[in-house]
Amino acid sequence: MMGNDTILYDEQDHIGTMTLNRPEAMNSLNPEAYAQLEDLVRSSTARALVITGNGRAFCAGDDVKQILGNPDSVAKATQDKTARLTPAADALLNTNIPIIAAVNGAAVGWGMELALMADIRVAGESAKFGELFVIRGLCCDAPGFGRLAQLVGRERAAELLFTGEVIDAQTAHSIGLVSRCVSDDDLMETALGIAQKIASNPPLAVQALKAGLRRTLDPDWSDTGAWAIEQITRLRQTEDSKEGVQAFLEKRDAVYVGR
Repeated sequence: MMGNDTILYDEQDHIGTMTLNRPEAMNSLNPEAYAQLEDLVRSSTARALVITGNGRAFCAGDDVKQILGNPDSVAKATQDKTARLTPAADALLNTNIPIIAAVNGAAVGWGMELALMADIRVAGESAKFGELFVIRGLCCDAPGFGRLAQLVGRERAAELLFTGEVIDAQTAHSIGLVSRCVSDDDLMETALGIAQKIASNPPLAVQALKAGLRRTLDPDWSDTGAWAIEQITRLRQTEDSKEGVQAFLEKRDAVYVGR
């Protein structure tokens, strides 16, 4: 086992298991977690990766208090963007290691983006999915544009993106967002079983197959990512975005004004 207290990493029998480890914050991502997520994906030597969360959530997206609720953190996060994609998304979208998301609870905001960047999603019965960006006055990151409609169709994707609706695991399975829905007790066994089947195959062939899927189906991540970063940066300065964050922190309904 390696990693710090934010994300744990273990590799056995060519399978890497990455566990988001901020259960007290529903495994939301702060700047340190984003940096470590990128580093672990880029440095992994596994033939298959399983990503999951510790506790009752998979990943609740950005840590609102540390990132969206802190003007200095927002400025720093914006400065840290590459011209193409956020660094963690760049690592996840361009690795040739197959990724399986074992979704054990809420996967919302960037947590849903994280699930979308996996090649295969397995949901426990308590999993929930939501593109919550709109209720924070923001748009999603590149994966929400480049992967969601592929999985569920444009109309259902539009509904999820425009409303910020949160759906349960059975609904996610019925619309094709996840490939399997299992009991919470069987989640990791199922995800690791898929990973073992992948890891037992010739690794160079598997890597070529993943690269081929990306070449055939994915958009130009550089272009989409640069556009998404531009929109997120612009929207973070609006009154509605600030109101969405403040309403969340104050646990009240937001009032949007279109500015």
